[in-house]
Amino acid sequence: MSGTSLVTAHERAIAVLGGHPDDATLRRYLHGIPGVDAVGLEQRAADLGTRSIKAASKAWALDKVVSLIDLTTLEGADTPGKVRSLVAKALTPDSDDRTTPRTAAVCVYGDMVPIAVAALGAAHGDPDDGGVAVAAVATAFPSGRSSLEIKLADTAQAVQNGADEIDMVIDRGAFLAGRYGLVFDQIAAVKEACRRPDGSSASLKVILETGELRTYDNVRRASWLAILAGGDFIKTSTGKVQPAATLPVTLLMLQVVRDWQSLTGQRIGVKPAGGIRTSKDAIKYLVTVAETVGEDWLQPHLFRFGASSLLNDVLLQRRRLRTGAYSGPDYVTID
Repeated sequence: MSGTSLVTAHERAIAVLGGHPDDATLRRYLHGIPGVDAVGLEQRAADLGTRSIKAASKAWALDKVVSLIDLTTLEGADTPGKVRSLVAKALTPDSDDRTTPRTAAVCVYGDMVPIAVAALGAAHGDPDDGGVAVAAVATAFPSGRSSLEIKLADTAQAVQNGADEIDMVIDRGAFLAGRYGLVFDQIAAVKEACRRPDGSSASLKVILETGELRTYDNVRRASWLAILAGGDFIKTSTGKVQPAATLPVTLLMLQVVRDWQSLTGQRIGVKPAGGIRTSKDAIKYLVTVAETVGEDWLQPHLFRFGASSLLNDVLLQRRRLRTGAYSGPDYVTID
């Protein structure tokens, strides 16, 4: 649950860009990336959702979805009791079936991090090792409209309180105005604020809010920018803006992380968030991941679902599968 160091990310960005990451250098690089074939992208996403599924794979796919969920509550009316209930659900998603995997993380506002950490107790840990992580939204979520000083303080406090992961939002206004250097600097500074005194670092998920970026080309550019600046994950959405996650946008972001790995050898995570409510939809995402970047990405440190209602449908389908009344997807999963 720790990411690359700021120095390494900054040096890597300079090596990739061929210069300091200021507005001019970033604009030259980002606008030099080939444009997105929207028709081809959408057709590919549609094709990935229409494959046949092996009956034996259904249980595996449903369990995999559960294990990749960031169980989320991000409401102004959140209370300590609600967060404790969320943690209990993350630890025991189905009280009638103790074979159900835990979710990867709980995602809360920063002030609720100590509550979540305390409620998890000994189960607080790396989801790749069977623990449940605590993710905190930060940087004036969901708007991102505050000073950098406040964003950094927000992040540092959440990390100090025990957050394993920070979900930050980019300044979409600055990005759309072409102020790429500013967006880069803010992401890099937040990455530095994720550092702990022992030298480790909370993982940084960079929320692009793709529904506000208007075009696929902008989504691709923002994805590259977030990775160049040191993000450990790129995330579609806050869940507060529509459209939130879509399969074509997630496919595009997966293509970016695939290309980044080819370029640098580094693997970056992807998190679609918002609007994924059914097991049928979630399995389409699993397939898209497996066929775009490979099955190795289907683990918590490389792929997550940001969801609040998805878990309930997946648990329903798991119960129906046990009783022979399964009504979930009959298309693709991975052998």
